[in-house]
Amino acid sequence: MRGAETAIAFAQLLIGGGIGFVMHRADFCFAGTFRDLFLLQRRTMIRALLLLVVALTGLQAFGYLLGLFAYPFPLFGPPSLANLLGGIMFGVGMVLAGGCVVGTLYRLGAGSFLAMVTVAGLVGGSLIYAEVDRWWAKAVVALKLDVGAITLAQLLPVAPWVVAGGAILLLAPLLVAWGRNGSMSVAHGPEGYIQPWLAALLLAGLIFLSTLAAGLPPGVTTTYTKMGGYLLQAVSSPHLAAIPFFQREPLNFTHALSGLAIVGGAGPRLDGIALVQFPLMVGIVAGGSVSAWRLGEFRFYLRAPQRQVVSALVGGTVMGFASRIAPGCNIWHIAGGLPILSLQSILFVVGLFSGAWLGTRLLLGLVLRPDRSSQAGKE
Repeated sequence: MRGAETAIAFAQLLIGGGIGFVMHRADFCFAGTFRDLFLLQRRTMIRALLLLVVALTGLQAFGYLLGLFAYPFPLFGPPSLANLLGGIMFGVGMVLAGGCVVGTLYRLGAGSFLAMVTVAGLVGGSLIYAEVDRWWAKAVVALKLDVGAITLAQLLPVAPWVVAGGAILLLAPLLVAWGRNGSMSVAHGPEGYIQPWLAALLLAGLIFLSTLAAGLPPGVTTTYTKMGGYLLQAVSSPHLAAIPFFQREPLNFTHALSGLAIVGGAGPRLDGIALVQFPLMVGIVAGGSVSAWRLGEFRFYLRAPQRQVVSALVGGTVMGFASRIAPGCNIWHIAGGLPILSLQSILFVVGLFSGAWLGTRLLLGLVLRPDRSSQAGKE
């Protein structure tokens, strides 16, 4: 591994550790944020999430004005109704799973058995998509929106910093008011708890550093697909070779700070995707482990209600499939695309809200409903 590659991998590992630690200490799970909004009408975390996006809007504007990374980021493209559909499916999946693709990692680090089940679902869902990619690649052409732009700034068209500045000026008074009245804080947090507003700012800084180190926003779902590719390779390498999805390398850009060419795809190989995503994922798991260990909470939970196990598996599978359709996951679009007002990400997040609402209805009706036998006993 060359010096630049080693530096990127090491930076991502350390940053991932910080992300996992903060997310565990604040219980800052994207899935929980949306679920609690619809299930319990709690708005504290969704406000903190908006703070994170606004902070990243300013940081990323600063970054691309200085030429620290490309605008728009690599892998972002013109909008499509597939972004909306993927967001809806992803929202359903993350609520059923009880965690998103990143929240699952820090909980895995803390010893959660359900997180392990969700990871299995994510890998399985990615493999299912790979099998239908030929069909989807043709169908998705009809879903593209011919707007001739990738971001809102390009659509208007105005300078990117104008849109970023306008968004910050519009939302800053609201965030300040929430901060003053304690709407982004929890009154009685447990020992070692990081308040949501502080966690949002810390995560914004860490995500910006990850974007700086990798040259693109953090994302992890393609590595879940790679895991599936390695499994398929072990079972039937000829079948793997016959799937075009695993042969493509959509990531291809030059890292602004190092000049390194970063190229990669979903196939089971050590490439640019593995370089920027795998160390980050390992770091998040490790950060969750360290936080849980220091709080005396680290333990493996090997038993869980059957309904929750099934829900975690189904939710993970739906998320894995949806992340390929979208394409991308919640952290990619919320922390990467929304701050630059990517049209793809705007559609994804609209779908995410809808899907999270639907997922909450399913959670209440299928997973959290009282057991009939227990009801009969009470009667």
